[in-house]
Amino acid sequence: MVREQPAVTITHEDGGDRGRYVAEVAGSEHTGHLDWEARGGGVRVATHTIVPPPIGGRGVAARLVAALVADARTQGFKIDPRCFYVETLFRRNKDWADLRA
Repeated sequence: MVREQPAVTITHEDGGDRGRYVAEVAGSEHTGHLDWEARGGGVRVATHTIVPPPIGGRGVAARLVAALVADARTQGFKIDPRCFYVETLFRRNKDWADLRA
């Protein structure tokens, strides 16, 4: 049985020296997020990825990381994947190697 993926909307809150990608899942009051901090030299440190259990197992965390990676490509910054989950996805996606700080 294949579980249908819900609609997920990712927004980015950029505070300059820190920011957050927020995932809103259709039909749920819960949100997930990925936090980052600026390190200087065009590097963003991915510090935490949090997806609460009620919306877990639906690819929400992967979509948050994908949004960070897409922004790194278009905006020209590098990523220091300190968050375990982000590090895991970097190891799986060899085509992201050029974005690693």
